[in-house]
Amino acid sequence: MQSNYEFVGGYPTPETVRNAYDDADLARAVQAYKFFYPTVSFEGTWRGNLAEVVVPNKVFPLLEGTPTQLVFTPNSDTPYSGLPLDLVEGPMVVELPPGPLMGAANDLNQRWVMDLGLPGPDAGKGGKHLLLPPGYTGPVPDGFHAAEATMNRVLVLIRAIPPGGDNDAANALMKSVRVYPLNESAEWKAPTWVRLKKGDFTPLQWETNLQYWKVLHEILEMEPPYEAYRAYYGDLAGLGIVKGKPFQPDARMRGILEKAAQLANGQMRVQSFADRRPDRIAWSDRRWEWATLRPENGTFDSDSYLDLDARAKWFFQAQVESPAMFRRSAGAGSLYWLGTRDQSGAFLEGGKQYKLRVPQPVPANLFWSVTVYDAETRSEINSGQGYAALRSMFELKGMKGEEITLKFGPSPPTKGEAGWIRTVPGKGWFAYFRIYGPAEAAFNGTWKPGDFEEA
Repeated sequence: MQSNYEFVGGYPTPETVRNAYDDADLARAVQAYKFFYPTVSFEGTWRGNLAEVVVPNKVFPLLEGTPTQLVFTPNSDTPYSGLPLDLVEGPMVVELPPGPLMGAANDLNQRWVMDLGLPGPDAGKGGKHLLLPPGYTGPVPDGFHAAEATMNRVLVLIRAIPPGGDNDAANALMKSVRVYPLNESAEWKAPTWVRLKKGDFTPLQWETNLQYWKVLHEILEMEPPYEAYRAYYGDLAGLGIVKGKPFQPDARMRGILEKAAQLANGQMRVQSFADRRPDRIAWSDRRWEWATLRPENGTFDSDSYLDLDARAKWFFQAQVESPAMFRRSAGAGSLYWLGTRDQSGAFLEGGKQYKLRVPQPVPANLFWSVTVYDAETRSEINSGQGYAALRSMFELKGMKGEEITLKFGPSPPTKGEAGWIRTVPGKGWFAYFRIYGPAEAAFNGTWKPGDFEEA
């Protein structure tokens, strides 16, 4: 196949010059969009928190995942909090009490910094976790689990397992987490907590337009550069996005950047929901896929390369990376499977009725759930039902037998609404099947859920 470039005597024609630069800039922008999507996505989470009266280092949120929030694939299994910490003034300590707490810290590049609680080095026994700003050269006292972030802004996700399904007790346990500067002054005041019931914690309003690039430039201006991203900053520089310089694209570049945002976002959507990689398959006789494609670690690193496709797929539909979330071994923190298709291979539709057979017991040492998400927003489906998850600790607690059948569709089942999630006609949806504290049967094929079947 020949290109549409024309050369006369070895030199490009004026039309070829225009076409070549347009093509090169568009290709560069598409790749840059995908690479920096985790950063821009987490900026959406950060700003969403601040818009709901949260203050870094001072006022922390308590949340329970519901359809009233826009959050990429949150869980409703436990109450949780995302502690926004700003390390610009120095290291911060997150001190966890003993108990059923699970946590992971990601900086605003959405890079894993450390695990805390049950999946972390303190293993649920309580401990002091020290978050260091980028380039920190000061002393690290004994008795701390320390890790350095690549950005000054860090979000610490903490979940509390509700004892006996008591969410109030779980929230009280999270509020007992202490946060304070390593070099605490006499003026320091302990942070307060606020319960959030709504909010937009996503980049949805930016992700297909020029605002995406404006936000990315604002992030570069606020944060120190990360040396490992040096080549990727070079791609941005070729698009006129440079730290310390104004972002002023001309009409040509604005058009290219807007087109790139739409193309790249569409390509990421295709990859997330119509993946072609063979290693996505969880079981050869099922439609379920691994929600994440890299089980080795929490940073998408293979032996010899950064798995950019696995990284893009995960961050298009989810937030926060952690080895405990991705590990495929018994006793890992959690395990996620992605369901986008029914038994026949068709995408799940909100106007159809489905059933899902789940053999019992599910190999979960802690608990398990199935959560339904809107394919457009990647947030919990808002059908007016008030919830979008079926959880072993709550909705499914009384269901017994060798197999239970969960139901999904726009109309309630004829025999009552237990174990049913309402979907919305005209909206595609997908599900996460989550297992916390997975046992060996979750990996060796001796247990597996059924596929979604049209009912």
